[in-house]
Amino acid sequence: MKKLLNTTLLLLTGLFLATAQAADFAEGKDYTRLSAAQPTAMPDKIEVVELFWYGCPHCYRLEPHIEEWLETRPEDVAFVRMPAVLSPRWELLARAWYTADLLGVTEQIHKPLFKAIHADRQRITSVDQLRDFFVEQGVSGEDFDSTFHSFGVAAKINRAREMTRRYQLRGVPALIINGKYRTSASEAGSHAAMIEVTNHLIEQEREAAGD
Repeated sequence: MKKLLNTTLLLLTGLFLATAQAADFAEGKDYTRLSAAQPTAMPDKIEVVELFWYGCPHCYRLEPHIEEWLETRPEDVAFVRMPAVLSPRWELLARAWYTADLLGVTEQIHKPLFKAIHADRQRITSVDQLRDFFVEQGVSGEDFDSTFHSFGVAAKINRAREMTRRYQLRGVPALIINGKYRTSASEAGSHAAMIEVTNHLIEQEREAAGD
């Protein structure tokens, strides 16, 4: 009986601490409410969009936290990666993501490209260098050329540029929760805290929907 009481006490203490921690998250401090809610890709789910740039070391360091979170992502949550386009200089590596996406090779490209730039210190600043990288990962040069320069990639880049503006982005990495809220490491305090804030806002959205 004593063991059962102790176990119950521990569970209640954990629940209290979790609730207290969630209550500490504040709009304007840990996250920002967007001035206008943005449409989501799947209205029947709570959408989380990760905005990143392959040249950003902070985005590289966020990736392990994203991967861990994805392992336990609830079924009612949809996850979308979107390269931010905050300047023309960012467009080359944004095109890398959409080229990989349209070719169906994001598993071959995403993590290796981050690693090549930040761990291996490779300079990938031209289309030719990017093409060589894709070929090293097993993508044919012809497939890269036809996709990288395609209308499909150009359209996706235009949308990413527009959404970067609509999300009122000032830097990366950032997470957009259900088209309504934005959090970042500078707001939340750390990469791990970004995930905690995101989970808090997901639950808030779930409760608002009455689920």
